[in-house]
Amino acid sequence: MTEVIKFSDWQKLDLRTGKILKAEDIDGADKLYKLSVDLGKENGKITVVAGIKPYYKKEELNGKNCVIFTNLEQRKIKGIESQGMLLAAVKEIENGKEVVKILQPDSDIEEGSRIR
Repeated sequence: MTEVIKFSDWQKLDLRTGKILKAEDIDGADKLYKLSVDLGKENGKITVVAGIKPYYKKEELNGKNCVIFTNLEQRKIKGIESQGMLLAAVKEIENGKEVVKILQPDSDIEEGSRIR
């Protein structure tokens, strides 16, 4: 386990359901995709740069429900402004390899719904 945080710190996180509309390759990036993510009527669409290319084909991502950390400080990655972070579960297996799975709601729920 990692460092324990205060409940008030947890409450600062804005985690939202989203739907990946499109995944695109990024020139010169073998691990990154540029994702267009719909966060619903209130929040609109955002761009997220995610290091999931080794684990998913672009076609697998289109239309996939996901969870996005939306109030993370924006950051330029490979010249693209990433406006959030795609959440995924990571399990290290033998020889330094990993299994990575995108976190998803267990059923359809409106994009932009808050995770609590």
